[in-house]
Amino acid sequence: MEIHLNKLMFHAHHGVFFEETQMGGEFEVHVTISFSHQNSISNLEDTVDYVKVYNCIAAQMAKPHRLLESLAAEIANQICMLDKKIDQVSISITKLNPPIKNFIGTVGITLIKKA
Repeated sequence: MEIHLNKLMFHAHHGVFFEETQMGGEFEVHVTISFSHQNSISNLEDTVDYVKVYNCIAAQMAKPHRLLESLAAEIANQICMLDKKIDQVSISITKLNPPIKNFIGTVGITLIKKA
């Protein structure tokens, strides 16, 4: 089973350049969590609580990181600790307006972590 949190938008201060650390920028986050379940899912205890997952992501996005890679690793680690049913976390983080001269587009990373 998988749950998805898609198109999560954050204003955050991640990056190595002065402008990024002071003014911040816009980021989009997508997370997929694979988890094991024994029986049918009929209540919240049978699944992974996506409210707790979102709160975990939001808390980490509020802490400045120089690299998206280390940010994604920290988010994945924190999510894996939320619930013993979690088998794998995939997280993609996109920097929507990277400070690159004459660049039109986005940059980002994807990390896949097995719990």
